[in-house]
Amino acid sequence: MKVLVLGAGKIGSMIATLLSGTDDFQVTVGDRDEALLARAERMGLRVRRVDVEDEESLRAAAMGQGAVLSACPYTLTPKIAAVAVACGAHYLDLTEDVAATRAVKELAEKAGTALIPQCGLAPGFISVVGYDLARRFDTLHNLHLRVGALPQYPTNALKYNLTWSTDGLINEYCNPCEAIVDGVRREVMPLEGDEAFALDGIGYEAFNTSGGLGSLCETLDGKVRNLDYKTVRYPGHREIVRLLIRDLKLGERRHLLKDVLETAVPLTLQDVVLVLATATGVQDGELRQETFATKIYSREIAGRTWSAIQITTAAGICAVLDLLREGSIPQAGFVRQEQVTLSAFLANRFGGHYKG
Repeated sequence: MKVLVLGAGKIGSMIATLLSGTDDFQVTVGDRDEALLARAERMGLRVRRVDVEDEESLRAAAMGQGAVLSACPYTLTPKIAAVAVACGAHYLDLTEDVAATRAVKELAEKAGTALIPQCGLAPGFISVVGYDLARRFDTLHNLHLRVGALPQYPTNALKYNLTWSTDGLINEYCNPCEAIVDGVRREVMPLEGDEAFALDGIGYEAFNTSGGLGSLCETLDGKVRNLDYKTVRYPGHREIVRLLIRDLKLGERRHLLKDVLETAVPLTLQDVVLVLATATGVQDGELRQETFATKIYSREIAGRTWSAIQITTAAGICAVLDLLREGSIPQAGFVRQEQVTLSAFLANRFGGHYKG
């Protein structure tokens, strides 16, 4: 299958590396940033200059491709998806943005190919896990999903390092969050609903952030009493972020907040991704709980060290693309993450990276 990966940054280069390591995909990485393209080329990847803002450039690159994968900012999602549909290519992305996903869903109504947004970690893999747990219960009471990408060695006051898109991070911290509360779908505020828990002897905090549920609220509407998604951080992070976003009103000046974070908070490849999903409900007439928990660490792949968030995000979209290629998921229309079974995902050569 011929594949165009748009975006040669941290995640796009990881996606292309994983796919190029097989004989089943012919991968081209597209970007307009010459420095990123040069780096991708040094990594042995096939590159092409593509200006996503220019529809003619985008269409020329997408023509003849079996699939177009977007690792670009969520603001570009509707444009890329529309061109992929027009060129007869499958479309997959990593967006956590609710509005962008709605635009993709509308395009899918008349598409002859599959449109599969939200294929990363959260949304993405966590939806696969959550729906797998939900299906095990005769009556589902609560489904709580928790995901965090954290530095292994936190040293600053935020106890955090940048590991992925700063724009995406700010979007999650500022936008309303979907949830089901007492059987009713509703929006809840980001940075609220804080809780504390421990896993493997390490203390964490979790709080509401936007986009992590993907389409699960719609899928489980009327089937669960309480459903929520929260981001995991080390204790103390939330209060500092609230100070920046709420008290100093940087949530209203996101460009300034991005500049502050990227100037002061360093990147790291030494990270860990934590996934924790807990479901309670009735099975065989008894009230029971089932939990899925895993940690994935940064490691070397293809002679280069990659962060855990790069590996898990890229593995998510690569696994879904691979299952699409095999015919294991629908080949046309809007495809939800929960249409991928957990067993198929983890058995996949890319999904296997989630086994740690």
